[in-house]
Amino acid sequence: MGVQVILASKSAARRAVLTSAGVPFEAVVAGVDEDAVKASMLAGGASPRDVADALAEIKAVKVSASRPGLVIGSDQTLEFEGRLYDKAETLDAARERLKTIRGKPHRLYSAVVAARDGAPIWREVVSATLTMRDFSDDFLEDYLAAEGEQALGSVGCYRLEGPGAQLFSSIEGDYFTILGLPLMGLLDLFRRHGVLKA
Repeated sequence: MGVQVILASKSAARRAVLTSAGVPFEAVVAGVDEDAVKASMLAGGASPRDVADALAEIKAVKVSASRPGLVIGSDQTLEFEGRLYDKAETLDAARERLKTIRGKPHRLYSAVVAARDGAPIWREVVSATLTMRDFSDDFLEDYLAAEGEQALGSVGCYRLEGPGAQLFSSIEGDYFTILGLPLMGLLDLFRRHGVLKA
């Protein structure tokens, strides 16, 4: 392999996407204070899209400053009725989140930035719109019982690759975008840099 790929993320879903796609990589946690960055940006009027883009860049650049190779940073935000939502911290909070957005559409923004030698060299921000069906409270309780703590791993409290698929009535967007790592442009980048064969 020519160029080393480093994924600046602790996300199991993002690691699984690259592994399944056959991309050789090493995962390194960036150690960015995401809450502080989000709070500062939102106070300055930044959009959820721009927050995702900035966080992806900060992660990539931070790791790239001390590691050779192609460093990939990624982040995802959820926008519902004009507001950015963070991950729920408890199952009670997840229950309230899902009740709030059920029967309505929300948008996910997934940003990915590649950095080299401490500077960003490529970026992409892709969105997907997901509409939840008007599921019953009984369904919601069964869903949360089945998912447990895994529901707290994503901003929307669902894994589309798991039982979370049952929450939706329609989805507009790319599957990998929803998982938090837009893949098609990234694979093209890897081919251009010799990480994958053209």
